[in-house]
Amino acid sequence: MVSVVGVLPSSEVVVGGAVRRGWWLVVDETDGPCRIVAGPFPDRAEAGWAAGACEHEDVRAVYGVGRADGGLDRRPSPEDWAWLAHLGEQLDRLPEDWDAEITDDDPLTTLVVEVAAALVETGLPLHDAGGDGSEVGGVCLLPQPGLGGIVVAWRQHDRMSVDQVHGPAADAMVQRVMNSAVAEVLQLRGFQVDAFGGASGHVVRSAA
Repeated sequence: MVSVVGVLPSSEVVVGGAVRRGWWLVVDETDGPCRIVAGPFPDRAEAGWAAGACEHEDVRAVYGVGRADGGLDRRPSPEDWAWLAHLGEQLDRLPEDWDAEITDDDPLTTLVVEVAAALVETGLPLHDAGGDGSEVGGVCLLPQPGLGGIVVAWRQHDRMSVDQVHGPAADAMVQRVMNSAVAEVLQLRGFQVDAFGGASGHVVRSAA
């Protein structure tokens, strides 16, 4: 079995101390919570390497605080916090008045966050229409309460969509391909996607 590792200051892992916060290798138990089999590790990469050498085939790495009774209290990892910060930066790119007609507890607000997360996880940035990089392009999200969903469309770089340096035919074809790609990604992630505006965009709704 993989042995317990030592201390790295940035990880809050303390061997023999009270904190013991870090990455752990666990296996799921059929009759209770997961069971720790090794750890703590100071980062996810080291936990991943250790998992490859572990005798348990179904082991997985989770982040949390090891308790004195041998249990584990799950906590958001540094990677989780970094992801949430990145997602927040992407959501800040939405038009300032995007939530003027919907409340924080409206299902449409939740849908916006879920769709944005699915796209950003794929590596597709949101379009920063009002920012300094508006010419770069990205995915446009426009919540539409009347449609019960979000109108989603791809926005190309200004060189393609405004200057049309490669011609209008290339602009139209690339736009069609990217709109289809965005729609397919969201369908694969479990959203209901319907063509909108002559397929120039799509309406995305929560799965029924």
